[in-house]
Amino acid sequence: MSLLDVFRPDVRAMHAYVVQDAAGYIKLDAMENPFTLPAALQAELGERLGKVALNRYPGVRVNELHAALRVYAHVPADYGLVLGNGSDELISLLSVACAQPGAVALAPLPGFVMYEAFAKQSGMQFVGVPLTPDFELDGPAMLAAIRDYQPAITYIAYPNNPTANLWDDAVIEQIVDAVGANAAVGHPGLVIIDEAYQPFASKSYLDRLTKHPHVLLMRTLSKFGLAGVRLGYMMGRKDLIEQVEKVRPPYNISVLNVEAALFAIEHADEFARQAETIKSERERLLAALATMPGARAYPSQANMILVRVNDAAATFNALKARGILIKNVAGLHRLLANCIRLTVGLPSENDALIAALADILREPLISNPA
Repeated sequence: MSLLDVFRPDVRAMHAYVVQDAAGYIKLDAMENPFTLPAALQAELGERLGKVALNRYPGVRVNELHAALRVYAHVPADYGLVLGNGSDELISLLSVACAQPGAVALAPLPGFVMYEAFAKQSGMQFVGVPLTPDFELDGPAMLAAIRDYQPAITYIAYPNNPTANLWDDAVIEQIVDAVGANAAVGHPGLVIIDEAYQPFASKSYLDRLTKHPHVLLMRTLSKFGLAGVRLGYMMGRKDLIEQVEKVRPPYNISVLNVEAALFAIEHADEFARQAETIKSERERLLAALATMPGARAYPSQANMILVRVNDAAATFNALKARGILIKNVAGLHRLLANCIRLTVGLPSENDALIAALADILREPLISNPA
């Protein structure tokens, strides 16, 4: 026996989340908004944060953030809203709140890795349903899994990470209806629509939210432009949100989180302008990738692009040698064989990426499992 035996065996078998060292690199690996605030807004925010009472726990100012988010995100008036330290914490809280014996969390794969991680950490069973080779939802397989496992939580990322695409609305509605129908046979479940990349997408699930009482809509300000602030929020039927609220740690949103988020919402037009530039740059990147023989870029509705190449590891290393850091996602799932993920950066950063990839990806694509 050793002191490590104090920890659960499954925890000892896990791997910690590793963040790449980006110092000195063009950082295109983490789907961050590459823009900083204009100098005048930086000064204004700095002055405002300097006046925050760091010696006090967060107080009623959090309620003002709730109210501002309700207006900004068009939260239905009779719906609840819960805040998390990033959407990661909301996923963790959901898992804790729903982790009854035998409870299942279900999600398409490849998808956001934290759905599975937090489900397993809380003791839930996780069921992953592979996407089609073109990264679309496999409707029949999803419906069969919902029927067989009666999941307590079903995650639908809209758009998806790391594939960056919006899935077919008709298939999503079939999944939502199937989860709802399970309640009639004694197996109620929630559907979580994760809209982390909503600022860059052409549509949202928000206009359908109130049609389905078992659906919760989750968003984050990370992709909006506040990745360093860590603020996620989730809306849904009030009595459902209240259950998540019960397991939320007190004071999980710091006074600095609150003030920075309020400031950003007040200047939402600046972040909207940044998002428009990112979307324009995304299309420029896609057009450039289409001319490269050794690349297949998949459609994107996010601030990232999934690209299949001949050798993901070699491409990653070649870009890193040129001072550009991306994400090699080939090992995350068999469907991602030889896939890399590119974050849309500043125009100058994208210029460097395009030039480097044009040199690296000269050879025609050999294999294309999709």
